[in-house]
Amino acid sequence: MHTKAEIAEIIRLLEECYPIPYTDLKYSKDYELLFAARLAAQCTDARVNTVTPTLFAKYPSLEAFAAAEVKEVEKIIFSCGFYKTKAKDIIAAASMLLSDFDGQVPDEMEDLLKLPGVGRKTANLMLGDIFNKPAVVVDTHCIRLSNRIGLVMDMKNPDKIETALRKILPPEKSSDFCHRLVLHGRAVCTARKPKCENCCIAKYCRYYGEID
Repeated sequence: MHTKAEIAEIIRLLEECYPIPYTDLKYSKDYELLFAARLAAQCTDARVNTVTPTLFAKYPSLEAFAAAEVKEVEKIIFSCGFYKTKAKDIIAAASMLLSDFDGQVPDEMEDLLKLPGVGRKTANLMLGDIFNKPAVVVDTHCIRLSNRIGLVMDMKNPDKIETALRKILPPEKSSDFCHRLVLHGRAVCTARKPKCENCCIAKYCRYYGEID
C-alpha cells in the first residue's frame, strides 16, 4: 500500500496533468445534473449530452418534469438505455424535490438517497460538484484505476472502495481527485490497454510495477 507521502504525490501529479477537474455531463441547473447523472447509468456521458438539450428544453422546470407524461420522456431518452425506469425515476424525483425539499436539491447524503434512482455515486457527484462538499464518486474508471494504482487491493464493490478512499484522500481534494481519475482513465489508463509509457503516476502504480 502507498504511504501518505506517496498518495500526496499521486494527487499532485494528477493535478498537474489535469488542472481543471470536471464532469462531462452538461447542465445549467442543479437538478439537471441530478437527472443527467441518472441517465448516465450504464450509458456514456457523450450519449446523455445528445439527449439532455431536448429534454431540458421541453421540461424547463421541476414543475414541468413533475407533470410530464412518462411516455413522452421515454421517447426523448430512449437512446440512453433502460429508458422506462429512468423516465419514471426522473419524474418521481422531480415530484419529491417539490413536495419534500421545497424545490431544492438537498445537500445531505441521507436526503439525496431518498430520491428515486439516486445511489451513492450520483449523490456524491451532487455533493462534490454542486455543494463543494467532500465526496468520493466511484464509477468504472475509479474502480479500475484505484485497483491498478494500488489505492485499494483487488476491490470491486463501489461502497467498499468509497470507504477505503475516504480514509486515505484529503477530504477537500477527494471530489476533484475522482474527476481526475476519470480524465486519466479516458486518456491514459484505458480499460483494454493502459498507456503506461505516457502515465504521469507510473512510478507509484502497482500495475506498472508488476509489468515493468
